[in-house]
Amino acid sequence: MHALKKNRPLRRIVLASAATVSGMVMLLSLKPHASPQTALALPVPSSSASASSGTGSAATGTKTVTGDTVQTRWGPVQVRITIKDGKLTEVTAVTYPTDNPRDQEINSYALPRLRTEALQAQSAQIDTVSGATYTSDGYRQSLQSALDSAAS
Repeated sequence: MHALKKNRPLRRIVLASAATVSGMVMLLSLKPHASPQTALALPVPSSSASASSGTGSAATGTKTVTGDTVQTRWGPVQVRITIKDGKLTEVTAVTYPTDNPRDQEINSYALPRLRTEALQAQSAQIDTVSGATYTSDGYRQSLQSALDSAAS
């Protein structure tokens, strides 16, 4: 006997309704995809700008600067950078969305990629990580503000 026999129309209605509801839930749970915005680049300051901001010392030419907190759709993003002898040597995400397991999953792969890109580019001109558009945009803006602060 087939489960969808014609003598059981109620069963077909229930299964069709469940399939429709499931499809709608999956469709509505998708996040919209936004096109990446052009990142602004700022040259990293030269070693002559050795004044210390935060931690570090003027003798070694090391600066640690925390960028602005950027509010994104899914929560705040903030980064801290370290510049040694005019070169960006460390980028750390200080604040990022962690409210739910999905945020944690996205940031577990997005933040290391963003860090690597920033260190390679030596600027805030980095690519958006697919699936983490809002976090990437906030990271880029906070990184740019930290670079701006370090340059002045």
